[in-house]
Amino acid sequence: MIDVLHEDPHLIAVNKPAPLLTQAPPGVPNLEALVKDYIKAKYAKPAGVYLAVPHRLDRPVTGVILFVRNTKAAQRVQAQFEAKCVVKVYRAVVAGRVLEDAGTWHDWLRKVPDEARVERAAEGEPGAKAATLHFAVVGRSDTTTTLELTPVTGRMHQLRVQAAWRGFPILGDVQYGSVTPFGPPADLPRDAVIALHARSLTLTHPFGGAALTIVAPEPPTWAGFAVH
Repeated sequence: MIDVLHEDPHLIAVNKPAPLLTQAPPGVPNLEALVKDYIKAKYAKPAGVYLAVPHRLDRPVTGVILFVRNTKAAQRVQAQFEAKCVVKVYRAVVAGRVLEDAGTWHDWLRKVPDEARVERAAEGEPGAKAATLHFAVVGRSDTTTTLELTPVTGRMHQLRVQAAWRGFPILGDVQYGSVTPFGPPADLPRDAVIALHARSLTLTHPFGGAALTIVAPEPPTWAGFAVH
């Protein structure tokens, strides 16, 4: 069963659970396949279901993902993503106390060849890409901080590494230095989840031009973390 957040003839947005993949080859469980099955069953489509995927979330991340249901809408939505007109807001629970109430983080990063991770880089180095995000504190405890993160750029693992490089790894994110578990125990590393949630996505509807904001509530694993 999928958690549908918004549905119309052109768009469908769902709340992705973790550790589900956004997309995968046939036979591997993934969100795209589940949404296609949902549309096929609901609308009794005998043939294949068209679904464009303009963005993705990492396997251990939860939250809103938008799919597009026809080619004309897909072209218009993709143009918004490419023009950086789509606003994505995340929530993250990090280890430690972030003292500033709000600010901007700017770094340079690069993907590690043949590995699914990134590393710190310097401006001008081969492969270096700028990574910028805005943050605001929405809650604190004695040992953690709950942040709202709004990325300006869309780099691989950007939010995860920018927090970790400042000494605030996202809970459960062992890959980038977390020593605090999050969520249910996982037998395999690929099944672990982290405290990063795509809270909302705002875009212009491809037909009609109205602003559309889609909000995904945090999963039960977030219960008990301070948010004001």
